[in-house]
Amino acid sequence: MDTFSSKSLALQAQKKLLSKMASKAMVAVFVDDTSSDVLDELYRATKEFTRSRREAQKVMKNLVKVAVKLGLLVRGGQLGSEELALLQRFRQRARSLAMTVVSFHQVDFTFDRRVLATGLLECRDLLHQAVGPHLTAKSHGRISHVFGHLADCDFLATLYSPAEPYCSHLHRICDGLNRMLDEGSI
Repeated sequence: MDTFSSKSLALQAQKKLLSKMASKAMVAVFVDDTSSDVLDELYRATKEFTRSRREAQKVMKNLVKVAVKLGLLVRGGQLGSEELALLQRFRQRARSLAMTVVSFHQVDFTFDRRVLATGLLECRDLLHQAVGPHLTAKSHGRISHVFGHLADCDFLATLYSPAEPYCSHLHRICDGLNRMLDEGSI
C-alpha cells in the first residue's frame, strides 16, 4: 500500500525551507516588533555572557527554528488533542514564567535562579512531549540547547546581577516581556 501524502510532503518541505532561512530577516516575518526586541536583547546578553558571537547566534537561531516549526505544526493541524493540551500547558507555564521574570526584576531581593531554572526546564519538557514524533532528533536537540542555555543558573545569576551591561539587558528584556504580557502575545 502506498502511503504518499502531499500534505505531509508539503509540511516537510516548509520545515526544511524555514530551517535553512532562520535569520534576522525571517524573524521579522514571523515575530512582532516587541518579541523581536526581546530576542535581540536576549542575544546581546547571551553574547556578553558566553563571550562568543557564534554561540549567541546559535542559541537564537535554534530558538527561531523551533518556534517556526512549532507554528507550522499548529497551523498545519498536525498535533493531536493530547499534544495540543500539552502545548497549552506549555504556553500557560511560559506566561507564568514571564511574569516571574518581570517580578524578580521589579522587586528587590526576590530573585531565585532555581525557580527560573526549574520553570524553564519544565517548559522544555512540556515542549518535548508536545512535539514528540513530529520533529526530528536534531530539532529536539535544538529545544534542549535553547532551554539548557536559558536555564543555566550561572547565566541567570549574571543576568540578574547589578553589573552592567546585564542590568540594562535585563531591564529591556523585562520591558518587552511586560508589553507582551499586556498584549497577550505570551
